[in-house]
Amino acid sequence: QGAKRVRLDGDLRAVLLEAPGRCVPYAVIEGVVRSVKETLSSQFVENCKGVVQRLTLQEHKMVWNRTTHLWNDYEKIIHQRTNTTPFDLVPQEEGAGVTVRVMKPLDAAELSLETVYEKFHPSVQSFTDVIGHYISGERPKGIQETEQMLKVGTALTGVGELVLDNATIKLQPPKQGMPYYLSGVDFDSLLQKQESNVRFWKILTVVFGFATCAVLFFILRKQYRHHRERRHLKQMQDEFRQAQERLMREMNVEGGETFKNACVVCLSNTKSCVFLECGHVCSCNECYRALPEPKRCPICRQAISRVVSLYNS
Repeated sequence: QGAKRVRLDGDLRAVLLEAPGRCVPYAVIEGVVRSVKETLSSQFVENCKGVVQRLTLQEHKMVWNRTTHLWNDYEKIIHQRTNTTPFDLVPQEEGAGVTVRVMKPLDAAELSLETVYEKFHPSVQSFTDVIGHYISGERPKGIQETEQMLKVGTALTGVGELVLDNATIKLQPPKQGMPYYLSGVDFDSLLQKQESNVRFWKILTVVFGFATCAVLFFILRKQYRHHRERRHLKQMQDEFRQAQERLMREMNVEGGETFKNACVVCLSNTKSCVFLECGHVCSCNECYRALPEPKRCPICRQAISRVVSLYNS
């Protein structure tokens, strides 16, 4: 967005001569592709000339997913070759007499190549091959052959460093780490596309931020609840221990036997139940009925299958 927009005309050389170091660090320039010397010819399309040629062989197959138990599409580039030849950007109006040499076009973050040829070669399989593919979990579909080119005469928008090197004006990748573009759309469309991408990533960042905050909130809330429950349980245990100690201090030697036979829950009634299958005698009938379901022995926490009343004579 901060790039300086310059026109590809006769005043461009004067603009660069006045710039510090004969360089515009980040500039936008629009022109038409023209080869410097020889051009690249398409291998499949007649009379198709360009300055960048990319040949790609891509394998298509189905792969068995052992987790989802489904066949998934899988694509893999098995061979890719890119050929380039030096080229310039020239004004759309002929006779201006100024050109801009494009340097390192393959380093551009967005290089607009037109697909001039595309053909899919399906794989031929015998019955034995099909059985083997099902066993191995991979079913080849075929090979896709593609040729892409940056054709001569294509309108191109370049965004990068514009420098005057002796008598040659060059467009090259910026040194400040800013993105380098060679796009087939005009500057306004390119800017709008980049703003849409930035807006999308901002929205995605906000959504992930809210999701992360929500997860942290629920985790902290759960930890706080556990901490509060542990603190409440410890407080009840302390109160129970203090009550036991207080009762023992208040009881005299004669009442020692009575306390020994007291219910471990209420400490007031006499033990009157035998819990099976563990065999503990520790509770009175009232406290047994008050135990929460499923009922468990207060001593060993084993499940109580049945209760036998205990009578002291």
